[in-house]
Amino acid sequence: MSLGASSLDSVLRQSLATHLAPFAPSDGQPPAGSPPAHLPGAVAHEPQGHADDGADDARGGHRAVFISDLHLGTPGCQAQALLEFLKAHPCDTLYLIGDIVDGWQLRKRWFWPQTHNDVVQKLLRRARKGCRIVFVPGNHDEFARGFVGHSFGGIEVQAEAVHTTADGRRLWVIHGDAFDGVIQCARWLAIVGDELYEFTLKLNRHLNRVRARLGLPYWSLSAYLKHKVKKAVNYVSDFERAVAAEARRRGFDGVVCGHIHRAEMRSIDGTLYCNDGDWVESRSALVEHRDGRLELVHWQASSFETVRASSRKPQRVDA
Repeated sequence: MSLGASSLDSVLRQSLATHLAPFAPSDGQPPAGSPPAHLPGAVAHEPQGHADDGADDARGGHRAVFISDLHLGTPGCQAQALLEFLKAHPCDTLYLIGDIVDGWQLRKRWFWPQTHNDVVQKLLRRARKGCRIVFVPGNHDEFARGFVGHSFGGIEVQAEAVHTTADGRRLWVIHGDAFDGVIQCARWLAIVGDELYEFTLKLNRHLNRVRARLGLPYWSLSAYLKHKVKKAVNYVSDFERAVAAEARRRGFDGVVCGHIHRAEMRSIDGTLYCNDGDWVESRSALVEHRDGRLELVHWQASSFETVRASSRKPQRVDA
């Protein structure tokens, strides 16, 4: 099912109103300026700031860009940095690999500032200008899995996708929560963990305000803790190996996923494993160049630095 651009606004408004309104506070009185009943109109209006710069939305630049775990609807979402990144990285195909909207947190507390509207509008405008956008829902925006097979304003909703690079490699594109034992077997524990994670992100925001005043660069506390805690490191390693093994079993050359908020690109037993990271901690994305070369980038303010790069063959992944 496909809906043309002419019906974009009405469909998007109705969809967001129907499926995001249940996440608003039950008393019907969300914070001023972001009521769920007004969300449809708010999304449709012309955004401010970086999102209203149309020149960057035309096709071109990279062959493909992969981003995930934006967590729109939470204070931790670094929407302004994401808008800057999108402006600087036009592409032919954009993959949104899950947890784009954080339904878990919106159920508890309504949070939807203008910059989050701007991100939504930026994506819709990019689709209208010819960029193919594929949305693969995750566990935090699982409500969107009810729309698999549909297309809204040019944004395709798929349970999973297959991307073929310019040099012929077939990559399996998934969110990754199906390989998370906590999500699958103990959802209550995942929700508790999500609360602790949000607390860590809150501390992280305060810490980085102090660092900014001191002229120091952005630093992720939660990412640091994940690298230091042995169980967390083992969990990440197990996740990566499980995802790569399933991609190999299905006959793919590699896999691109998100979910664990840890940007990485490496070969695992001959299968290319790519995790594009997130936009609450690492501010990272995976991009494909015109020649098929894949590159993992971290966005820092108004510039970015390459942290990993792969050559054309999965087994040759350079740090």
